[in-house]
Amino acid sequence: MTTFWSTWICVLTLGSLIGLTWLLIGTRKGETKGSVDQTMGHSFDGIEEYDNPLPQWWFLLFAGTLVFSVGYLVLYPGLGNWKGILPGYENGWTGAHEWEKEMARADARFGPIFAKFAAMPVEEVAKDPQALKMGGRLFASNCSVCHGSDAKGAFGFPNLTDNNWRWGGAADTIKTTIMGGRMAAMPAWGEMLGDAGVKNVAAYVRHDLAGLPLPADSGADLEAGKQAFSTTCVACHGTNGQGTEAMGAPNLTQPAGFIYGTSLAQLQQTIRHGRQGHMPAQNEMLGNDKVQLLAAYVYSLSKGNEQLSGEPQASSVK
Repeated sequence: MTTFWSTWICVLTLGSLIGLTWLLIGTRKGETKGSVDQTMGHSFDGIEEYDNPLPQWWFLLFAGTLVFSVGYLVLYPGLGNWKGILPGYENGWTGAHEWEKEMARADARFGPIFAKFAAMPVEEVAKDPQALKMGGRLFASNCSVCHGSDAKGAFGFPNLTDNNWRWGGAADTIKTTIMGGRMAAMPAWGEMLGDAGVKNVAAYVRHDLAGLPLPADSGADLEAGKQAFSTTCVACHGTNGQGTEAMGAPNLTQPAGFIYGTSLAQLQQTIRHGRQGHMPAQNEMLGNDKVQLLAAYVYSLSKGNEQLSGEPQASSVK
């Protein structure tokens, strides 16, 4: 701030305080002592104002406010380039500086904990109860808006509690996904396949690959759908429809991985118009240490505590 503007702010601020002090004292001196029956000479709707002084507590409250203002301006920045006599405000006060100081205090307190887990493999971090609690809080703050508070996803967002992974479910792969994000694209095949082709491919995917029944009135040609699939879809999903993790192409033999729905109409919509999926990168916002904890938490969701600890699990059906 230039000297001119610093001086201007000081003059306005101090001048206002001096003027308010003079006004408060000056009016106090001219007040009538004690309560009187004399009015101010005006009335409104039959209501008159008596010429009585301010209550003592009211006057003291005004005076205390002025004293507080002076003390505040001495201790903290507020008078132009004046930095205040308290330490920590050498660069002035801003909300950004306060946030930086809070982050510095948090890093000093929690930095060693983050560093300890960052030096461990993700699989080992996923076995630590303290790390999972920290990862769970990070998930709730940064991931639940898309994947849900229970991590079971929503329409268009994957369920993170099962074993259907588009880009791979290994611990390091999960961390890579969170750090750098993912961009997936399902091209639109409507113009190339035509309406009949879209219906046939959707029926083939639902019935032959995913093992789901077709409506009685679907009228689809499954053999034609298989032929169309073999010429348009195998490049990403493979000849057996089990997907390609390197491309983020889902396994079409697992209906649980159909994040845009498994109904015939929803499959037709996906094939006809395509899909665009974007998992935002968290590296810049969270950093490596926090992503390590977040990855361990997500990794643990589909593994279960018993499997992580190496103890035998009871058989179950997902």
